[in-house]
Amino acid sequence: MTRLNTIADAMSAIKNASDTGKSTCVIEPASKLIGAMLGIMKENGYISGFEYVEDGRGGHFVIGLNGSINRCGAINPRFSVTLPEMEDWETRYLPAKNFGILLMSTSKGVMSHQRARELGVGGELLAYVY
Repeated sequence: MTRLNTIADAMSAIKNASDTGKSTCVIEPASKLIGAMLGIMKENGYISGFEYVEDGRGGHFVIGLNGSINRCGAINPRFSVTLPEMEDWETRYLPAKNFGILLMSTSKGVMSHQRARELGVGGELLAYVY
């Protein structure tokens, strides 16, 4: 199976597992970017945890779901966002103010839009979770 967008595949796997009430989800193949995104989702309480499993074929992540994800998805294309534009993108992808997070790739690493605002950096939008 050809994978064109691993972030979109990962987010749809998480959303589908969460919608069906499952307690775990498997994402393959694993990557450092997806691992960083999962770490931010864990920090913000959207998942209970995750574990990397090496299987000789690129590895995979096993994610513990806690039922707090209403919706998540990848943002395509990866829009570049400056600090002043951040609020426009929040209103576009998140349902309410201070509800949910945008995951961004910045020059200082992968982080949530709130953290990027604190550090005063812009970046590229990767995904949203609420």
